[in-house]
Amino acid sequence: MNHFEYKNGEFYCEDVPLSRIALEVGTPFYCYSHATLLRHFTVFDQAFKDVPHMVCFAVKANSNLAVIRIFAKAGGGADVVSGGELYRAQKAGVPANKMVFAGVGKTRPEIEAALNAGILMFNVESSQELLFIDSVAGAMGKKAPVALRVNPDVDPQTHPYISTGLKENKFGVSHERIIQEYGVAARLPNIEIVGLHKHIGSQITLVSPFADALEKTLRIVADLRAEGISIRYVDIGGGLGITYNDEAPPHPDDLAKAIIPMLKRIGCTIIFEPGRVLVGNAGALVTKTLYTKTGGEKTFIIVDAAMNDLVRPSLYGSYQHIVPILEEAGKRKKAPADVVGPICESGDFLAKDRMLPEFHPGELMAVMSAGAYGFSMSSNYNSRPRVAEILVNGATYDVIRRRETVEDLVRGENIPAYLK
Repeated sequence: MNHFEYKNGEFYCEDVPLSRIALEVGTPFYCYSHATLLRHFTVFDQAFKDVPHMVCFAVKANSNLAVIRIFAKAGGGADVVSGGELYRAQKAGVPANKMVFAGVGKTRPEIEAALNAGILMFNVESSQELLFIDSVAGAMGKKAPVALRVNPDVDPQTHPYISTGLKENKFGVSHERIIQEYGVAARLPNIEIVGLHKHIGSQITLVSPFADALEKTLRIVADLRAEGISIRYVDIGGGLGITYNDEAPPHPDDLAKAIIPMLKRIGCTIIFEPGRVLVGNAGALVTKTLYTKTGGEKTFIIVDAAMNDLVRPSLYGSYQHIVPILEEAGKRKKAPADVVGPICESGDFLAKDRMLPEFHPGELMAVMSAGAYGFSMSSNYNSRPRVAEILVNGATYDVIRRRETVEDLVRGENIPAYLK
């Protein structure tokens, strides 16, 4: 469920018409529903109430401070993959003991910042990284809490770019070598083993990959305990999908029903890293029609949002549902059309060969399910300022990130004296 719907002939987020925000803030903009964000977190958290657990929001999905803060106030933690995300989580008020740090390429400054913050644990991805963290921690006179990430070689049956749990992916330690690596970790003087981590991918729409990967993970926990290595936390990652078009992903309650009996066997605190499932359908990208044109048999609807604002359709060929802001416009005769932006790339599109009603210049549309990997993957390509982000709460809204200016585009740049 989300809180975007038609009221009185217009498309609303909660109790605010999106046309009002467009008039007052301009387009394009991302709009998020506070009620939806909080509801999604609560539903996920409550689904696993029967096991000790922690919900650590995957900051990469949507890194706005206000969004992170909503989940922190609800008792959530953060899954971070860079020093920047660590900083954001700290600024948003996430307790350090509810932060986990993942990613295959952690640098010395990032490791130092995480150790100084006192995070719950590093999710370690390789042998060399483990040794490096030990070295950095030793130089700081600290012990680094770690979980090793196992690659269980389980097919998540999702897009190959967002699959992370197959042996050909760059992530984690192979399940054949994981016990050996824990043996190494146990002998390192500045390492404290606290957990085990796995994450197999994103936008997963079946329960079976989760269950298969978890079964392998729990066998590893048992094997580690037999070797005298204690595991307190089992981080089972995230990846639960959402509905973009006709997908029917499991509800968090369905996932819980399938895996809670397995989780109860191990007596550990379970860490979840949901991202998309919390924020994806809580956000929309609102854009304005600039022009329409017909070339041969193709109709193009040219809008002021582009692939730099929402790259998923171009990068993954993903489907994003499109809704006219005026309900009456949706009743017009539909015809195949591409929704394209102003960028000088043929790959700049938000929809291709989509049955859509006619849009007139100046009319608004909402590109739905854009709350995850929308703004967080945006760029300044073609020197386009990044768009505003809006948070609606009931009948009011706040600008939680102002629209960039052209001055922002060149901030930090410098022309050498010999060129002046």
